[in-house]
This record gives sequence, structure tokens and C-alpha cells, in this order.
Amino acid sequence: MSIQRVQSKWAKTNIMLKSDYLRQYVPLTKLFSRSSLQSMLSDYGMVYVKPINGTFGNGVIRVERTTVPALGYRFQLDTKAIFCSTFDQLFMKLVKQKRKRSYIVQRGIHLLRHQKRRFDIRVMVQKNLRNEWEVTGIIGRLAHPAKIVTNYHSGGTPMAIERLMSDHANSSELAAFQNRLRKLCISIANVLQEEYPNLKELGVDIAIDTNLHPWILEVNTSPDPFIFRKLPDKSVFQKVYRYAKAYGRFKKRRSRP
Repeated sequence: MSIQRVQSKWAKTNIMLKSDYLRQYVPLTKLFSRSSLQSMLSDYGMVYVKPINGTFGNGVIRVERTTVPALGYRFQLDTKAIFCSTFDQLFMKLVKQKRKRSYIVQRGIHLLRHQKRRFDIRVMVQKNLRNEWEVTGIIGRLAHPAKIVTNYHSGGTPMAIERLMSDHANSSELAAFQNRLRKLCISIANVLQEEYPNLKELGVDIAIDTNLHPWILEVNTSPDPFIFRKLPDKSVFQKVYRYAKAYGRFKKRRSRP
């Protein structure tokens, strides 16, 4: 039986929203349009505009209202930031940027920071050897100083969550938070599996706000297991790799740098 992949962020979001439990962790998400962008910027001040089908953080745009240096709007893609004095100007530039690709608008969550750099969390959820969902790895992703995304392939730095959270939670608070993450991500896997029965692995990207509330930014059905090599605890990657190999992720020998 082949491993199931699901690309559409919009489809996965709508499935999660059917769950009363998960709904509190999903940032408001709408299909990109003039009205959705305008209303969400009005409500939240900052949003992320993302391609419905995309990987590695490619094409993700951060959009925010500004007061400094002037009233208007600012958007950033990769390392390039552009100021627009009016909403019309902003919208036209974004339409030109996205071309004919379908995008969503997601409520912006102000990420916690470590040494002035934003970070989020990647949680690896896999089918174990008993064919049950198990959280096998939790790792932080520290954004490149000049970029808005945390992905390793976009210059982010994988790092132990204990190190990144040291300024935001003590050891008992962090332990409780990690337990909350495990419960949340197992629930995500169970809910998505009802629609996609052949799922074997998920990489759940979690933002944490200043109240230590987790927000589901994205759920990947083909997550990179190799970032867990960066953790000091080598047993984490060994388990991730063992499970992935058992359900057929690595049928052919792959060379890694």
C-alpha cells in the first residue's frame, strides 16, 4: 500500500476545522481574494499569504499594516520587503506576484523569538511498528535573520526546543507544553486519517504565541526526516528513520549530503 500525500493546504485546513477540539488551534484561513485580504488585515494587522500547493516555504508572503515610516502596508517575500501606500497598490502587487497560482490568507501569529530571530516547532508524527500514530520527534526551527520562514531549505536552523524555549518557559512548563503538543498532533493525525486512510507520516508546523498557545500553521504529508539528525539526542532520528523505513518511505537507497 502506497504512502498517501496530500498537497492542498486548503483541503487539510477544512478537514481539521470539522473537529471541535482542533478548531481552537487553527488560525483563521480563507481563500485569497481582495475582500479576504482586506478584512483579515483590518482584523489582525498581519497575515501570511501562502500558495495552496507549495513546499519548503516557497512563495510564502508576510503582509502587514504599517504606521512607521508611514501609514500603509508592507509585504515581504524571501528577503525582499516592499512598502505600499494604499491597499489597492498592495493588492495589485500581490496579484502580480502570485500569478495564476491559488493562494490562501492565514491569520498571522507573531512567533516567539530566540536571540531576536523568529522560531516555530516541527512535530513528527508517524505510524509506529504497531501501525499506531506516535509522536517521534519535536524540533525547533529558527528562522534566518533576514527571512520570514523557518524552513531548513530556506536557511532556517534546526535546534532543540529546550534551547529555543529557555527564555519563555521553565522546565515544568515546557514539559507540560510538549505533552500538549503530542496530544494535539496525534489528534491531527487521527482526524486527517479519516479522510486520507493511507497516511503514514505527518510533519506538523506549530507557531507558539506569547501565551504559549500552539497554532497549527501547516501539516505536511511528506516531511523531511533528516532535520532530526541535528538534535543532540541521536536516538530521535534513529526512531524516525526506523519507522519511515518500516512503512516504505525509503524503498530505494538515497544518498544524502
